[in-house]
Amino acid sequence: MTKRRQMVLVVLSLIAFATSIAAQPAQDPQKERPRTATTSSQQKDKKVVKDRLEPDDTTQTPSDVSQDIQANRQEQLSEEAAIVPYYNNFFSTYRLGPEDVISVDVFNQDRYSRKGIVIPPSGRISLSLVPGGVFVNGKTVDEVAQIITKKYDEYIIDPQVTVSLDKASSYRYSVIGDVGQPGVRLMSHRMTVTEALAEAGGVLSTGDRSKVYVLRRQSSGVMSPILVNVSAIYKGRAADNVYLVPGDQIVVPGNRMKKVKEWLGFTSVLSFARVFGVPVP
Repeated sequence: MTKRRQMVLVVLSLIAFATSIAAQPAQDPQKERPRTATTSSQQKDKKVVKDRLEPDDTTQTPSDVSQDIQANRQEQLSEEAAIVPYYNNFFSTYRLGPEDVISVDVFNQDRYSRKGIVIPPSGRISLSLVPGGVFVNGKTVDEVAQIITKKYDEYIIDPQVTVSLDKASSYRYSVIGDVGQPGVRLMSHRMTVTEALAEAGGVLSTGDRSKVYVLRRQSSGVMSPILVNVSAIYKGRAADNVYLVPGDQIVVPGNRMKKVKEWLGFTSVLSFARVFGVPVP
């Protein structure tokens, strides 16, 4: 009787335990777990990640980039923005002439394309299926491309022609007077008077920097001078630097020092003549 009673009690205990477990609410696996407190180092790491830029985000600068790097980057961008139009303007308005080298590319038509064409003195280049060739002297590359497009329109459906300038050789200028290396030079890019003087070896000590002038041929054919105060430009007091055009001639006259040297040289010749009894006119 006692054992039977004990078994009944055990069964009742198991039933009560199972009932208590069933009464507890089931834990939702999707329920957000309570957040634990983060340390100061973890918060710092999160802040750094937050400050970093996304790949397409260019509206702000990362906080971990130094001001020197930011300033250098801005300087590079501003310099590029200033230089690229400077040269693009020169080559887009460049007028072709003898000895220039160009290339004609017809899209998907290799038989009509031609590379490394040296423009002859006549200014007329020969192309496939174009009787008499194409006259290019005095024209820009875009104008030549339009002419060739019209020529090839008879043989090609919707021709796409591109003309590129490979080498600029027809633009020339000269520097004479008191410079290190006077002579005639090629103008391969848009150039100022001070740049041309630098390429000519600079103004000598006997040259007058304040009286440099450029001889430029006008539409009437007359050569007229343009005064350029190079001395003031070097000192930062004048920003009116003159850009050269093909055919310009830069003249650097002598200063007082040159006149003194010439006078001293002449007097030394006279002294030598008198000593040896050479008659002087």
